[in-house]
Amino acid sequence: MADAAPTPTRAIVLILVAMVCISVNDTLIKLLSGGYPLHQMVFVRSIIGVVFTAIILRYEGGLRLLRTAQPGLHAIRALLIVAANMLYFAALAVMPLGAAVALFFVAPLFITLLAIPVLGERVGRHRLTAILVGLAGVAVMMAPGVDWGEAPRGALILPVLAAACYAGMQVMTRKLGAQSAASAMAIYIQVAFIAVSALFYVGVGDGRFAQGVNNPSLQFLLRAWIWPEPGDWWKFATLGLMSAAIGYSLSQAYRLGNAATIASYEYVALPAAIVIGWTVFAERPGVATILGAALIAGGGLYVFARERRQAGVGPAAERPIRRG
Repeated sequence: MADAAPTPTRAIVLILVAMVCISVNDTLIKLLSGGYPLHQMVFVRSIIGVVFTAIILRYEGGLRLLRTAQPGLHAIRALLIVAANMLYFAALAVMPLGAAVALFFVAPLFITLLAIPVLGERVGRHRLTAILVGLAGVAVMMAPGVDWGEAPRGALILPVLAAACYAGMQVMTRKLGAQSAASAMAIYIQVAFIAVSALFYVGVGDGRFAQGVNNPSLQFLLRAWIWPEPGDWWKFATLGLMSAAIGYSLSQAYRLGNAATIASYEYVALPAAIVIGWTVFAERPGVATILGAALIAGGGLYVFARERRQAGVGPAAERPIRRG
């Protein structure tokens, strides 16, 4: 389907809605991570999410919108975002919320880097400098002397790997050049989440591989499925609603607005994560977190500023479906 005409105000509202939903989603995942396996949460939230998204799909035009000429490439793209989510959520279980979000925001810099070999795009010295600044922020946060409490140091790489998978998905989206309804793009992702989490249940859902595992991130991935406590059902239901809202709002925001402009508004999630981590989880950010987050955000925002200056096109000019 053809792209809608740019409507920046509506697009900005949608991206801000998406960031609020992402903050709620991340908070609930972290709250539930001590008792449930990750793949169970992903399965339940995606089952609920796909129902809400199907209602939107029906409103936008029905099942015909799901037709695509390149299903294989769309499947690979969906698996990349699933991998990004699983790695990121595994990090959330053991890391301060603000730190995990900050490290994930290196993704726009990875997108710019990947666009050079994959898309053959030229990246000038300004954006290369911004990338180096952002990577310096990652180095500050992952420096050996930084105290992360009980979080295993190996977990620090998880949000960075998640960002790399997300960047690969974004570059593939640009290479595909596909134009689909926001609801159809969200459906593809939800179905991929359901399929992957169901496979996890078949393979490790009885918890046998979690025996003797001390790493909390691996425990989160491998522990057995359990029936949710009555008091947790509303959290799972909210996760499903957030999943649908994130997938649709992000896709629609990037369809309606200039991507380089809209993407900069995603950074409101960073201070929100630090505040939530402080107030909900008593995670007081250290100097390394604040400095690293500032460098990463500064590098990313500068890249988006250069995108806007250069007619709003470039490696970031896509329709991201972030950690939905």
